Amino acid sequence: QVHLVESGGGLVQTGGSLRLSCAASGRSWSSYVMAWFRQAPGKEREFVAARTWRTYYADSVKGRFTISRDSATNTVYLQMNSLKPEDTAVYYCAARIGDYSGSYSDYANWGQGTQVTVSS
Repeated sequence: QVHLVESGGGLVQTGGSLRLSCAASGRSWSSYVMAWFRQAPGKEREFVAARTWRTYYADSVKGRFTISRDSATNTVYLQMNSLKPEDTAVYYCAARIGDYSGSYSDYANWGQGTQVTVSS
């Protein structure tokens, strides 16, 4: 089991940037696949990015978002640039053991979420 705590959300204008952080604690967290999902009001939770030995991105964020991992501090980051109003959502950090998956139902460990709002 791994415990996840997100931070870094907020309100930003279109074209702006934010960096989300996910602090992980627990045994062998380095063996987990780490991912970010997001959920907008009235919509399903959707995959944003994940990191194993390589990175994976949703088409909607490719080229604008970057997922990174700092093993020294047990933290996963999501750098979000060129933000758009459609990026507005609650962003969740997630972890799973095994291979990469873009399906939220495959992740057993979740943070509490952090709100990102992009104004037009």
